[in-house]
Amino acid sequence: MPDSSLKAKAVKGVMWSGFERFSTASINFIIGLIIARILSPKDYGIIAMLTIFMAISQSIIDSGFSNALIRKTDRKEIDFSTTLYFNIVVSVLMYIALFLLSPLIADFYEIQELEDITKVIGTTLIWGALSIVQQSILTIKVDFRTQMMVSLVAAILSGAIGLIMALNGYGVWALVGQMVSVSIFRTVVLWIVAKWKPTTGFSKESFKSLFGYGSRLLMAGILETIYRNLYSIIIGKYYQANTLGLYHRGEQFSSYAASNITGVIQRVTFPIMAGLQGDIPMLQRTFIKTLRTICFFVFPIMTYLFISSEPLVRLILTNKWINCVPIIQILCISYMWYPVHILNLNILQVLGRSDLYFRIEIIKKIVGLAVLFGTLPFGVIIMCWGRVLYCGIELFINMYYTNRIVKISSKQQLQYIIPFLGYCVAVVAICILFQPCITNDIVKLFVNFLVIVFFWWFVVQKVEKIYLKDYLLLH
Repeated sequence: MPDSSLKAKAVKGVMWSGFERFSTASINFIIGLIIARILSPKDYGIIAMLTIFMAISQSIIDSGFSNALIRKTDRKEIDFSTTLYFNIVVSVLMYIALFLLSPLIADFYEIQELEDITKVIGTTLIWGALSIVQQSILTIKVDFRTQMMVSLVAAILSGAIGLIMALNGYGVWALVGQMVSVSIFRTVVLWIVAKWKPTTGFSKESFKSLFGYGSRLLMAGILETIYRNLYSIIIGKYYQANTLGLYHRGEQFSSYAASNITGVIQRVTFPIMAGLQGDIPMLQRTFIKTLRTICFFVFPIMTYLFISSEPLVRLILTNKWINCVPIIQILCISYMWYPVHILNLNILQVLGRSDLYFRIEIIKKIVGLAVLFGTLPFGVIIMCWGRVLYCGIELFINMYYTNRIVKISSKQQLQYIIPFLGYCVAVVAICILFQPCITNDIVKLFVNFLVIVFFWWFVVQKVEKIYLKDYLLLH
């Protein structure tokens, strides 16, 4: 594909992917904030207790097939049909397993209501499995405009259901209703707009080909899912549902910007970079420019959230959530580096090194577990600082293997990253100086925003020579 065509495709993809991610995330975020003002941290804590079971189940259902389909250059109709049938069968099996385990889950947390909640939320696994192929097809086409419309419809309708249930006193079941309905709406609309239906049967050859690549991503994904959600399990078990609710809400706040911006870039660049597998120099250039672009957008946003978390929480969630402020601030430091992790891991997937990807996850999770259990006796705040420590270790492990594959060293990456980090420190120092003089939360948020925009636009952009018209990495 010519460079001009590649860039045009990337520009269009990022634009619509950005609209899709942020319009949907904004709707969910706003509705979530309204519901959070009605419900209690305990209600969110109860739902958070099920996160690991749902996440592992979803990973097993997908088994890396969606990425395998996107990466495969000679994909055929039989590959799509095989993936669909596999997803359906596994999702039903996973739901049956969750159904049978629901009494044990409720006993483990000593909350009997969890049994019925697990049985109802588990149905989202089947609905989600029905739409994986349709979403993969749209991603292969870099058609994020259609995905945006699908996501918006599902978010608005499910959000309305959740809000109505919350206002009518359904408590935690309002969150359940929202989760189940968004899965149903999304699947139904995807089947309508994707215009794809299976026309062939199940192929053993296709399954072996897709599973050979995807199985290692599956195992790596399960390891990552277990590690991330171990925090929720342990906090929910050894502390209280209220504490887990605060932790869960703090993590949602801190991960919002980083995960969505990274998701936008990743969804577009992964299929495009997959097409550059045979052109390593071009792949290297794309990687470096992607790295700079993501840091340019993510770092200032995370800095703003770090310095503004207290007035934000007080204004948006009320003082009943104020204890999640230090959690947000600490996790902001960790999630600031999230895009760098994902970008490094993407290189391994693009080049088909799912074996190495899995090996890296094993190494990292051994380290992560040591950090987790080492910080457990000291409380939730120290556990959050442990996540920051693990983030730093994880970063250098990922960079080390990227260098082995495409010869981009950690030193090269840090040369592009450290300046942005320095700008963030400067902004925090400036804001700390004048914040004690401002007592009004709205004014404080506005001034913080002006400082970051001014500094980033008139200083960082000029020094780093990154401009909005050129932010797509490819030229």
